[in-house]
Amino acid sequence: MKKTPLYEKHVVLNAKIIDFGGWAMPVQYTNVIDEHRTTRSTAGLFDICHMGEIEVKGPQALDLLQLVLTRNLADQNIGQVKLSALLNEEGGIIDDLTVYKMAKDFYMLVTNATPKDRDWQWIKSIQQDKHFDCILEDISDRTGKLDLQGPRSEEILQQLTGANLRTLRFYHFCESPVAGLLAIISRSGYTGEDGFEIYAASNVICEIWDKLMIAGAQSGLKPAGLGARDTLRLEAGMMLNGQDLNESISPLEVPYGWIVDAHKEFVGKTALMARKNSGIGSKLVGIEMTGRGIARHGYKVFHGGKEIGIVTSGTFSPTLNKAIGLAFIDIAFSAPDTEIAVAIRDTMTAAKIVKLPFYKRSK
Repeated sequence: MKKTPLYEKHVVLNAKIIDFGGWAMPVQYTNVIDEHRTTRSTAGLFDICHMGEIEVKGPQALDLLQLVLTRNLADQNIGQVKLSALLNEEGGIIDDLTVYKMAKDFYMLVTNATPKDRDWQWIKSIQQDKHFDCILEDISDRTGKLDLQGPRSEEILQQLTGANLRTLRFYHFCESPVAGLLAIISRSGYTGEDGFEIYAASNVICEIWDKLMIAGAQSGLKPAGLGARDTLRLEAGMMLNGQDLNESISPLEVPYGWIVDAHKEFVGKTALMARKNSGIGSKLVGIEMTGRGIARHGYKVFHGGKEIGIVTSGTFSPTLNKAIGLAFIDIAFSAPDTEIAVAIRDTMTAAKIVKLPFYKRSK
């Protein structure tokens, strides 16, 4: 398994290490519920160095990204982050990624860990095929990434940077030293809380981790693993690449219609519009268990004895104190408050369709 620069720190902290897409990653340090609730109430620090970063530079950098991504980036400002989707020719989602506009003709793509190489090869092949005048560089190995998430994250990080974090808007970033080390600070995350994603050179990311842990000690900051990251993102109605979406699923079947601009050309658009015109058969929805039990990935969903879908994500929500999940449902049964049943082993367990997200923080 590949290891992030912080691997030895996780070992010293007695983290439980698992194989996550070929990476040795901490799933928990104490327990998932404790780390989840700490992130919701104070702050949690996550090692996200396994994610990918790709730079796109040159006169036609924007032209390339406009073609390969669903989102219209023409009005993106320097210092702004935009979520977009990378599709295959059939309109299926290769990756949902974020686009950082670093400067004129200079972008950084932040990809999910597992599809990073697929992203790179696909974008590179289109760039070469169409002869776009720009340079692509995979900087993942030399880039470290930390996520500092939770309501006290601003006060913790502010101790280590001269940037005025109060004026940094959501889905915007700045380049500013953290603990005296060059970094990118982005107000964004994958938890549904206020927080920051911090990028720095992989050879200094351990030092930033240590300084953050010291700065946050009085605020209740704790390290948090992938287990809490998963329960936090699910409460916030956020999808997991490779589980809730993949290359056979289009943005129209999941809550990603808003990142598709049908007024511009992009790879996969023809197939996507054909899917739309022929009618979408299923939809990703939120489900809440009303009977006892937790809906897990792969469990079948029924209505009136008829199989109508499958669970893609499911967990017990530490914030809401109930079992929740995401499921692909036959669109005829996808309306909120529709009563359904989930087959948990040999038992049909009562559940219902609910609106997403399950949890939304108070401002």
